[in-house]
Amino acid sequence: MTDLSRADLHVSVSDPVATSMNFLNEVAGRYPDAISLAAGRPYDGFYSAGDIARYQQSYVDHLRAGGLDEAGVRRLLLQYGRTNGQLGELIARMLEIDEGIVVPPEAVMVTSGCQEAMVVALRALCAGPDDVVLVTDPCYVGLTGAARILGVEVVPVPEGPGGLDPRTVAGVAQRVRAAGKRPRALYLVPNFSNPSGVSLPVPTRRLLLDTAAEQDLLLLEDDPYGLFGLDDEPRPTLKSLDTDGRVLYLGSFAKSVFPGARVGFLVADQAVVDEQGRRTLLAEEMSAVKSMLTVNTSPIAQAVIGGVLVEAGGSLRAANRDKIAFYRNNLRTLLAALEEHFPLPGRAERGVRWNVPSGGFFAVVDVPFRADEKLLELSAEQFGVLWTPMSFFYADGGQEALRLSCSYLEAAEIAEGVRRLSRLVAEHA
Repeated sequence: MTDLSRADLHVSVSDPVATSMNFLNEVAGRYPDAISLAAGRPYDGFYSAGDIARYQQSYVDHLRAGGLDEAGVRRLLLQYGRTNGQLGELIARMLEIDEGIVVPPEAVMVTSGCQEAMVVALRALCAGPDDVVLVTDPCYVGLTGAARILGVEVVPVPEGPGGLDPRTVAGVAQRVRAAGKRPRALYLVPNFSNPSGVSLPVPTRRLLLDTAAEQDLLLLEDDPYGLFGLDDEPRPTLKSLDTDGRVLYLGSFAKSVFPGARVGFLVADQAVVDEQGRRTLLAEEMSAVKSMLTVNTSPIAQAVIGGVLVEAGGSLRAANRDKIAFYRNNLRTLLAALEEHFPLPGRAERGVRWNVPSGGFFAVVDVPFRADEKLLELSAEQFGVLWTPMSFFYADGGQEALRLSCSYLEAAEIAEGVRRLSRLVAEHA
């Protein structure tokens, strides 16, 4: 057998972030009794295998009610389909009902998970070696990993306690341009960000849109957690506030329906003009990229999501009432457990503090020691609790912080996990 040199493989194969995430999964597998405050996946209790057939049948009934005969239904579900998918009308309706986003169905690309939407957007927008993408720092590893695979340079924009500061974004964009490169887009999660849990205030969102226009930036808005606020306060998406065509909207059904469907979407309603003056939608142009990745998103998986949207009358927010209440309770449980097990007075003296997110799945705890892979393994083995080192999400930083997730567990498990974490911190502080 021929041996291959690892040095000859693409850099993404040995990407330290991807390696670290694999390590996290491996540790969880070796210590199955450890409580995982690391997993950002949704709670299993909302799903059953029987849901799959029911949702598919609801979608088939919807197609028949729309006039499609049996041969048409068969072709739509069992054959290769339109590259950009068949759920454009249902998703466009959902976005208008739930988020006040008004786009034509043709501007919606249905993708194989939101991860594919990121790859398609990065590949289509970054045309040359001097095109770079700005990202929040810390940043979701799926985006930075996708950029690494594509060879797209990523430039971090430091996030403050209140999220991104538009002035910082402008400064980084100007420095990139002064270095002879083109800042093409900025990726961010404005609602309850992963990993930081930060949500941008509405005035900051408006200023960020102004900054994008001034700096000629597109915004890649990723919104997997927007439904899951601690209250019903309106948090308008950047896309709903956008009047200048600056925002591409990335969506996912992983948290709001279930991850196993592997269905996400990309909204790109910007006009593209060719040399002859012909105009098309950016989503239509991007279909060439998607066709070379996955040909088209599984029609069978799309039928599952389509059935969910049909049963919910087009509103994903209405379909998620029980999940919203569950995740609200879990986040409140996590924050209350931190208060209980790291009490005042003495918390500050021990160097422990955390943020208080207004929704989502995550909180970040600062600790007075290095929270790395070595400590994580010790935490699993000796204390029976898992968490995620924040260094996984930074370009360079986050060494003394960890991310806690509260989505996958029952409330009692969250409280016990924080109690175990407090023992680890007490010993190492």
